[in-house]
Amino acid sequence: MDLTSVDTRSKERELETYGRIHVLVDAYQNTEIWKNMLDKINEYGTKIPSQATPFRNKDSPATICKLGILLRRTVRNLSRNRIGIIMRLFQNVFFALFMAFFLMRLSNDVLKGAIQDRLGLLFQSIGAPAYLGALNAVALFPALRAVSDQESEDGLYQKWHMMLAYKIHIIPFSTLSMLFFGGFLYWAVGLYPDVLRFLTYFAVLLIFHFIGEYLAVALLGLVRNPNIVNSVAALIIVAGVLLGSGFLRTTEDMPTVFLWLSYLTFQKYGTEILVINEFYGKTFTCGNFNSTTNNPNCAFAQGINFIDKLYPGAPSRFTIDFVVLSVFVPLIVIIGIINFKIRDFIIRR
Repeated sequence: MDLTSVDTRSKERELETYGRIHVLVDAYQNTEIWKNMLDKINEYGTKIPSQATPFRNKDSPATICKLGILLRRTVRNLSRNRIGIIMRLFQNVFFALFMAFFLMRLSNDVLKGAIQDRLGLLFQSIGAPAYLGALNAVALFPALRAVSDQESEDGLYQKWHMMLAYKIHIIPFSTLSMLFFGGFLYWAVGLYPDVLRFLTYFAVLLIFHFIGEYLAVALLGLVRNPNIVNSVAALIIVAGVLLGSGFLRTTEDMPTVFLWLSYLTFQKYGTEILVINEFYGKTFTCGNFNSTTNNPNCAFAQGINFIDKLYPGAPSRFTIDFVVLSVFVPLIVIIGIINFKIRDFIIRR
């Protein structure tokens, strides 16, 4: 094999070794051994009648069957990757630990930064889950994408089947990861102490996490380099936070173009949900002042005043915001399927 291999280290060596292989092949095809072998193949091929293989079906399996097989394969592949499982489950918790140690406990005193600390925490809650989900996709999905590229060329399934199986198999792991992240952060730093509000907070974080990872997977359908996908996904997430959150600039002060663009970001709807979830019905203290009129810094001693100032009308849109935010998940899944169909078409061309 070493004598007949092709040396690709240089063009000259490649041509030389490739020519040597052709010489050996031509010499072998001119021998009696080659001719006798062809004669025997033709002779046995005409003598042995072809018999129908029992239980053989020429039709391709249904899409559900293919997805089921690929789902079992992706789960088994992840179960063999202990580092991947640890990264999925606990990298969000490590980030939550850093945030908790930085904030310790949230104060209810406006003069001690009660509102600012909560806004900073909500800002990280909006950006971190989506970006950490994108990191998971960039680290784990390219290997499966390479397998799907090879096996789809053999006609076993389409490329988007592997993509969809990947997105399905991460659901329980992402749910546990966000439960650890949100549960620890919510109760450790002292957000609004209510179980229903915690579940709302957890649901929003989970949707953000799914959107971030699904977005990165969709981009990997068109872009081969994972580093570029990581940069593009981060840019999209950061731009969405700046446009849609309202933390950098309120909707009243935002130019009309940016205001309309903010409706295309999932952060706009998630931010309103989180702000209402934390500030609605919340009463803050204001140092030694008993009345908010005694100090202009105490204007937001009532949480509803803060909501009306930065997000006017948001409480009436709470349900609509939740529905629109949830729609982003299947929308990005559909975009991912389209991207992988385009990828399949380009590779076949």
